Amino acid sequence: MSILIVNGATHEIEADPQMPLLWVLRDKLGLTGTKFGCGIAACGACTVLVDGVVTRACTMPIGAVDGSQITTIESVAESKWEPVQQAWVEKQVVQCGYCQSGMIMASIGLLERTPTPSREQIRESIDNLCRCGTYQRVEDAILLAAERLVESRKQAVVDAPKRAASRKKWRRKAGIR
Repeated sequence: MSILIVNGATHEIEADPQMPLLWVLRDKLGLTGTKFGCGIAACGACTVLVDGVVTRACTMPIGAVDGSQITTIESVAESKWEPVQQAWVEKQVVQCGYCQSGMIMASIGLLERTPTPSREQIRESIDNLCRCGTYQRVEDAILLAAERLVESRKQAVVDAPKRAASRKKWRRKAGIR
């Protein structure tokens, strides 16, 4: 039995430790956003984050990720990474869409390591394949998302004292010290 923490939820998985993570996600957990593309970790359609590291799920045995934090495309909406998806829409990245979940996860991995990447860093880091050839739009979307994420972090720092004062005021009114 393997223990996987997927998108914050703990799962006990009864499966052969050599079973690829992709099939556990899709067939055992019903998380079908992660796609099968090639089966040899070359195309990136199956990209997820394992403990924050970009990982190709099609060749990763679950025994190797036992106890790890796994993040899939399903967790991106309504998270701190939502600006990545929004940038994808605004820059009209999607054509057929098949590679997009893996492409977005690889982009999140890049932005986690490099909050303000250059075009060169994007090209070096994102090696996922796109059959429709939307690579320029992918770069544009990553740059837009990076800009928005940096701005949201700056705003969070500016808003922190206001939130603290508001909590303090609420605690006083509630009689909590």
